[in-house]
Amino acid sequence: MSKNRVESCIIANKGEKEGNELLKKLEKLLKMVFSRTAFMGIFLLLQVAAMVLTLVFFRRHFAIYYAAASVFSLCLVAYILNTDRNPAYKIAWIVPIMLLPVFGALCFFLLGRNYHSKRKRRRLEGLKQEYIKTMGSLRDTQDKLREEDRDAALQAQYLKTASSVPVMQNTQVEYLPIGEVMFQSMMEEMEKAEKFIFLEYFIINPGKMWDPILEILERKAQQGLDVRVVYDDMGCAFTLPPDYYQTLRKKGIRALAYNRFVPLITSRFNNRDHRKICVIDGMVGFTGGINLADEYINAYPKHGHWLDSGVKMRGEAVHAMTAAFLALWDASTGEKEEYSAFAPPREEIDKIESDGYLIPFTDSPHDNELVGETVYLNIINRAKEYVYINSPYLIIDNELVTALTTAAKSGVDVRIITPHVPDRRFVHSMTRSYYRQLTKAGVRIYEYTPGFIHAKSFVSDDQYGVVGTINLDYRSLYLHMECAVWMYGCRCIEDMKQTYLDTLDVCTEFTYEDCLRVPWLVRVFRAVLRIVAPLI
Repeated sequence: MSKNRVESCIIANKGEKEGNELLKKLEKLLKMVFSRTAFMGIFLLLQVAAMVLTLVFFRRHFAIYYAAASVFSLCLVAYILNTDRNPAYKIAWIVPIMLLPVFGALCFFLLGRNYHSKRKRRRLEGLKQEYIKTMGSLRDTQDKLREEDRDAALQAQYLKTASSVPVMQNTQVEYLPIGEVMFQSMMEEMEKAEKFIFLEYFIINPGKMWDPILEILERKAQQGLDVRVVYDDMGCAFTLPPDYYQTLRKKGIRALAYNRFVPLITSRFNNRDHRKICVIDGMVGFTGGINLADEYINAYPKHGHWLDSGVKMRGEAVHAMTAAFLALWDASTGEKEEYSAFAPPREEIDKIESDGYLIPFTDSPHDNELVGETVYLNIINRAKEYVYINSPYLIIDNELVTALTTAAKSGVDVRIITPHVPDRRFVHSMTRSYYRQLTKAGVRIYEYTPGFIHAKSFVSDDQYGVVGTINLDYRSLYLHMECAVWMYGCRCIEDMKQTYLDTLDVCTEFTYEDCLRVPWLVRVFRAVLRIVAPLI
């Protein structure tokens, strides 16, 4: 082949390659332009523009309009001050309302309330009663726990009062220290399913984790099992098409998108389903921080090495998770089911050797009970030796700050691990804004150097453990649907402690002296972020 011909082939191949890359970029751009996210943004911008135009329309009477808005804002501030919300949440709304009476008041009515129609409230109340009835049918070992440890019994009693779930035994629990381990265990248990598989997740993203799970779900549905999937529509806004639940239904899987997104500025999207629940045959259950996406099993290095955790339960306590799933399903679909039909056989439960005491609980923004935060506060306030905490975010209210600093000043070894590689920089800045106050009191703070830690766990005094979905931030503690497992005396608590200590070896500690070296401009920026933290 002549030299000219070779050069021509090289040029042609190069041109074809460049053309293919250009087509790919164009395809990606078109996909982005016509994506659900783009349409969301356009509709939201249109609504903001409509607000601005309304103000422009009233510009001739702006003085009167502004005076009326100011009076209304004062009344609104008085209303907020008299609610039973957290003081930090009140301040976060009062500041913009007083600085910008027109927009601040409008934003509060659009975004600051938990509003439900009378019809939805009646439905939620009815399902709550069914849930309470189901939990009442479970064996309560409160008296036995009280004989062993009155302190633990008091914490368990709070959870029973607040979330209706009794303290249970006849359950084996295993701590899963990383997403890859949990994924493998979930796959093995789903393959064994004979009756039903229920999945409820904040994020689902097709890939190396979700695709093999979906293959099992589709196959099991074709075999006649009751297979259901719930995902949060806002959580999956960037990962799934808007009608993905229809795709699942065509595969024989009963599916729904929780709180489907409508491009309107409204407070109902504050309340997202952040829970992670996997229940198989009512006998095996998984929960923790792990969503169904590749970064959670390090198949995709999104923010360095991703460290997460979960728990696997086998036994009676799993039925509390099954009932929680069914309650949300029925509330969303209007169905009404007998939860007892999904309970594991009593003879199978009785065969399981007790492994400590467990309470799988949920937290909802609809009942004005801060279950997750109170569970954390109980552990911190009652700790005698140590409290070790994992959380991807550290954006906390005065109650948690006081509890953590008081424990540290009292001689309790309080340690917190947060990420070193952030998923969102401004949120990471808010997290770091608390370091100075906490470290000054003696709290030891570490950042996970290899990447992002997404685990949400507490372990204390070789006795207590909590693993679940509840972050140390305002959204998890006040606005989201959450779940977790409270444990006392379980063998896996030693695994939790040892894993935590091993993780410290790859962490960088931030001391009070490090905080003092932060530039003053950065401190000012973080202080401003602290004001609006409850709204983010």
